[in-house]
Amino acid sequence: MIVLPIISTSAKAADFDQGISAEDKAQFDEMLKPVMKIYNLIKYAASFIAGIVFLIAAITFMTSGGDPRKRDVAKSTAMYVVIGLVVIWIAPLAINYIL
Repeated sequence: MIVLPIISTSAKAADFDQGISAEDKAQFDEMLKPVMKIYNLIKYAASFIAGIVFLIAAITFMTSGGDPRKRDVAKSTAMYVVIGLVVIWIAPLAINYIL
C-alpha cells in the first residue's frame, strides 16, 4: 500500500485554516475575468431574447380574442420569461451570498 502514505503526507502538508492572501485573491480575480465576460455576454443575449419572446407573448395575448387556450399559453410564456430573467440576473448575487 504505497498510495496511503503519499495521501496522508500530502493531506498533512495542506493547511486549510490559513486565510487567502491578497496576491492569491488578485490572481484569482484575474483568472475570473474571462469567465465573467462570457457570463455577461450570455446574460445580455438571453435578456435580449427574453424581451423578444415577452413581446411575442404580449402580442399573442392581445390578439387571442375569445380563445382561452391562446390566452393561457401567452400568460404562461410571459411567466416563464420573467422567471428566467430573475434566475439569470440573481445568479451572481446568490453565488456571492453562498461564498
